[in-house]
Amino acid sequence: MSRRPAHVTSGPYAPPVPRTTLTATSADGARLYTEVHGPESAPAVVLAHGWTCSTAFWAPVVRELATDHKVVVYDQRGHGRSPAAGPAGHSTHALADDLVAVLEATLEAGERAVVGGHSMGGMTIMAAAERPQLRERAAAALLCSTGSADLPAESRVFPLRSPQGRRRAHRLLLRSRAPLGPVSPLAKRALKYATMGPGATAEQIEACARIVHACPAGVRARWGTVLAGLELTGGVSRLELPTAVLAGTADRLTPLVHARRLASVLPDFRGLTELPGLGHMTPIEDPGAVSGRLRALVQDHLHGTGSGPAATAEVPSGTRQKKEKTA
Repeated sequence: MSRRPAHVTSGPYAPPVPRTTLTATSADGARLYTEVHGPESAPAVVLAHGWTCSTAFWAPVVRELATDHKVVVYDQRGHGRSPAAGPAGHSTHALADDLVAVLEATLEAGERAVVGGHSMGGMTIMAAAERPQLRERAAAALLCSTGSADLPAESRVFPLRSPQGRRRAHRLLLRSRAPLGPVSPLAKRALKYATMGPGATAEQIEACARIVHACPAGVRARWGTVLAGLELTGGVSRLELPTAVLAGTADRLTPLVHARRLASVLPDFRGLTELPGLGHMTPIEDPGAVSGRLRALVQDHLHGTGSGPAATAEVPSGTRQKKEKTA
């Protein structure tokens, strides 16, 4: 029996063909598979995916942006087509190194980008907050469905009443090396429950399941262990670039409390978009909302777009934006 592809191959959630591919080399020699989509001279957006995902996860967002943006996506180490790192290569420090390497490999001298991260990709941006390369290269950031600390304590995959029991259960989930097995109907139901909102379509669930099940169990467990002990609150407080936050109100992995906490700590906070009824997989559940927020950040903060001084208009600290889910 032939192995199913690691992503869907047709429809809106199938990865588009990149304009070019390259390998970015991180500080410790890790090699990162990287794709560039869209016109070379267009405003740049660099996207980092989350735990157990790959460049394919960004497919619908890339489709919406690449008509008039240069869109860079890359596989985090051990995910997708990027080789796994050695035992010492799993840390938030390594994630920050990798983002810096991708920015340096894909942006021209003096070129800046809006950076976006989903889940562990958002944590990657937080981890890189004090890197001079991020401050030089990033004009603004979008943090999607992510958190900075206390993931096992706040997760709601296992709705246990005891905080200690909930923390223990979610740590075991994050660190588990159990194989996920084939993408079966039961597996898709479990994935939908844990990671998606009740309105997720069969196409969306299939797309997410293919990607998540393709992640090797060892890679999943090693990065899950990093997430179980995550503490990036200090990094968030030093992320001194315009930063917007987006989250689904039905997210069980990184519940809305994380997004609201980020909004209260970010030094240059540019609004919280709460997506009613959506789960953790926001770039697939509502790619229009995610790409729309990225477009707005490009328009407002990336030099060479927008209309002069108006492009840097301030959004008052504490502004909370809500977008109603559309059919």
